[in-house]
Amino acid sequence: MKILYGVQGTGNGHLTRARSMARAFARHQIEVDWVFSGRARGDFFDMEAFGDYQLFKGMTLQTFKGKVNMSKTLLKSDLLQLYRDTRALNCQQYDLVISDFEPVSAWAAKRAGVRSLGVSHQSSFLHPIPKRANNVFTDLFMRSFAPCTTPIGVHWHHFDQPLLPPIVEPSSHPVSVTPGRILVYLPFAELDDIVALLEPISGVDFYIYHKLEQPVDRGHLHLRPFSRSGFQDHLHSCEGVICSAGFELPSEALGLGKKILAEPVVRQMEQQSNAVALEQLDYATIASPLERGVIEQWLKLPMPEAIHYPDVSDAIVQWICKDGAKDLETLSRTLWQQVPGVTPPNIGRSTLRAEQVC
Repeated sequence: MKILYGVQGTGNGHLTRARSMARAFARHQIEVDWVFSGRARGDFFDMEAFGDYQLFKGMTLQTFKGKVNMSKTLLKSDLLQLYRDTRALNCQQYDLVISDFEPVSAWAAKRAGVRSLGVSHQSSFLHPIPKRANNVFTDLFMRSFAPCTTPIGVHWHHFDQPLLPPIVEPSSHPVSVTPGRILVYLPFAELDDIVALLEPISGVDFYIYHKLEQPVDRGHLHLRPFSRSGFQDHLHSCEGVICSAGFELPSEALGLGKKILAEPVVRQMEQQSNAVALEQLDYATIASPLERGVIEQWLKLPMPEAIHYPDVSDAIVQWICKDGAKDLETLSRTLWQQVPGVTPPNIGRSTLRAEQVC
């Protein structure tokens, strides 16, 4: 079997998920070619797992001061180049195309008539799950941005839909708790705003990851450039995480038993909806906007119990090899049965099936 795998480069969550999938495919000796888009080549890091990957411009949401800037997004979107890239990417040589919300590979597969899987958090929004700030346009965007034959959504709960648990990369880092150590990852906020917010809060060491050239220490504020190994060291040893309401970092934090304070990006449906789900599941404290008083109250909260997720990436690869990626409902039930404290989904005949939402 030969697979083409497309990954959305916006943010680092898609890349984290892709690394876990890459290791699973390697264990099963399946040949995979990788495609990335949505980020300049110089902004990628720790890409060794993907070999000689291809890079396209793709599309990405533009933000400013934690808010989606739609005019800037439209201005920077080159739809003609996107069309050219989908025609240039040859999918005929592949048995299967997988897209983690990556439009070039998804549309190229659709044009070539090659079967495709959409393994992403965004695919979960094709089902009736907790949502906020969605409308006919956001629903159309979720369906059309990276269309696939079979969408496979991952989420923190199944909500009685054929969803899968989060893909959390197994780690060799030791898990510990250093009192007063907080990891901060707010990639859509301006660094100066983050520093101004956290500087007055004493007695806590904030490790702030942002787009920097060199590490800088300012008393209890420790500014760090993006680094997979350094980030994981601080994630595994911190007391809690302050982050945007993305998906992958909260998933990792939940699996490690770290408390979470999340600020959803304004006017971004996915993050707004994630905030709703985190609140409903009592998995995180939500703040919009982040304020000093909220942070100080959150710091006093106790540590939560870790949520032990199964190796979803390996299960997906085995499912593709043995089942032909057909029976998604059985895979969903099997995986959720392995999550302590979660009842498996009750997927009835009226449930929206994955094959019916495209």
